[in-house]
Amino acid sequence: MTKQASRLKLGRNSTSLALVFGIFAAAGTAFAQTPDFPSPSPAFTEALTAFDAAWTADGLAFSTVTFTDGPGSGYGKYTARANNTFSSGDTIALYAEPVGYAFEQSQDGYTYKLAASYRLLNPSGQVLSEQSDFAEFTGTTRSKQRQLSASLSFQFDGLPAGDYELEASFADQTGNQTASFKLPFTVQTAN
Repeated sequence: MTKQASRLKLGRNSTSLALVFGIFAAAGTAFAQTPDFPSPSPAFTEALTAFDAAWTADGLAFSTVTFTDGPGSGYGKYTARANNTFSSGDTIALYAEPVGYAFEQSQDGYTYKLAASYRLLNPSGQVLSEQSDFAEFTGTTRSKQRQLSASLSFQFDGLPAGDYELEASFADQTGNQTASFKLPFTVQTAN
């Protein structure tokens, strides 16, 4: 009731006042919808362009590969194992950071897709166990996601004491390229 009474008192001026407030409200809405933030320097933009060109030119590779104490929890979030000796029946965990994988651009952003395979080898190179495409790393983001972590775990029951190699291979299904690495390890008899 108070609001209605004040409108009656203002009379003709209330229309002008409402129009002025409406203009400021519309301008405030437009202003609030336009973000105000500092842009990167030209040097930064040039460095990012050079990084993008180098990323594409080098092809699929790895910046980090290591055995870990348990699975990693994200990019750069892992505890490197102090050695490569395991007891029979232990879970073997490893962490890798693939780089140089390709992106497919769409209206939703940039998509990457990698599949991991493995082979377990004895010292003479005989394949004791293998599995293709047992893990997939994929995503779509608004900008190119270049911090990809791959945490893999293996359980080889009944593996006798001795030396082995674990070979992991990654297939970049967007860029049609592959890269692999081998990590030697030793299994000791459980005490």
